[in-house]
Amino acid sequence: MNFLAKRVSNIKPSPTIAATAKAAELKSNGLDVIGLGAGEPDFDTPVHIKDAAIEAINSGKTKYTAVDGIKELKNQISKKFKDDNEIDYSLNEITVGTGGKQVLYNALMATINNGDEVIVPAPYWVSYPDMVILADGNPVIAKCEEKDDFKLTPEILEKNITSKTKWLILNSPSNPTGVGYEEEELKKLSVVLEKNPHVLIMVDDMYEYLTYDNFSFTTLVQVNKNLKDRVLTCNGVSKSFCMTGWRIGYAGGPEWLIKAMSKIQSQSTSNPNSIAQWASKAALEGEMTFLKSNLDAFEKRRNFVVEGLNNVDGLKCKMPNGAFYVFPNCEGVLGKKTPKGKVLNSDSDYCDYLLEEGLVATVPGIAFGLSPYFRISYATSDINLEKAIERIENVTNKLT
Repeated sequence: MNFLAKRVSNIKPSPTIAATAKAAELKSNGLDVIGLGAGEPDFDTPVHIKDAAIEAINSGKTKYTAVDGIKELKNQISKKFKDDNEIDYSLNEITVGTGGKQVLYNALMATINNGDEVIVPAPYWVSYPDMVILADGNPVIAKCEEKDDFKLTPEILEKNITSKTKWLILNSPSNPTGVGYEEEELKKLSVVLEKNPHVLIMVDDMYEYLTYDNFSFTTLVQVNKNLKDRVLTCNGVSKSFCMTGWRIGYAGGPEWLIKAMSKIQSQSTSNPNSIAQWASKAALEGEMTFLKSNLDAFEKRRNFVVEGLNNVDGLKCKMPNGAFYVFPNCEGVLGKKTPKGKVLNSDSDYCDYLLEEGLVATVPGIAFGLSPYFRISYATSDINLEKAIERIENVTNKLT
């Protein structure tokens, strides 16, 4: 007898977590596996943030808090939105969740009815479609071409909007491609969205501070204030502040939505970790000088990885302007045979080959909704990246 709910079979485990787990298993068997699958900075959390957490513990700030965040943190989030993004959100328009993922999930659970559609541009972060499915909605995958830098165009957006569309999810800079939307590109998308007032927009800005080459980050409400009542502007401290394990995400949006999201959260986790909230307040209000050295290191790694991949016969890699990922095209290796005689028919086959023969863990593009590509996270040491690129080149050159 099967006791599991049908929804469990409708979703898949996170492919990025699966890739990391597979690499860890091989490592536990004594193999020197280099993991390039996890989207996690290898830098430590800045000292002043850790000190704020210690102070919170020592001063007894370890009890339940308001379900969707302490007032002190919300005040700092409100200030951040105003100072960095030119958006005015009152405290009633701000929510704090247990990581960015919970914030997104709460919003979908609070709004989606059976049959509602959510436009998910591909390549997408792996969790978007499955969260929509868990909320009883239908993800509508809008494929974005490499020639358009993997970004949603007004034409593709308009083509995918129907009377059933409830949300559009927009991620910039993107996981997995690392590309960010320019201000003019957002303006053009906003024109289409203004013509469709029944569509809500979920803007995922998690990589806001991680940009390169003088890219100027802009968020949707910043370029079109007319959309503010329909936009949920999501963010968090995980990536930029090296706080992935602290699990704090936040968002600003219309009060009716924030209230509904709080209601959902009250019946799942209740408040986010109290200590992590105080640490996050320190992160948002403190100096960010640490970010420059992190960005310098990331940029150097990005340049090295892109150059290295483009020197591998059969691979092509565009230069991204944000996050810490690259999304190379592996079409040139498909159809080739491994030394053991296996034909590589897909990006999944190629990633399996890289892991089994090269001991380099990556994530296939199909996990992000677009083939034939694969994702590499360069949020690891220079030494690991040098070894990884050398291994990728060596094993790829063995294909015939």
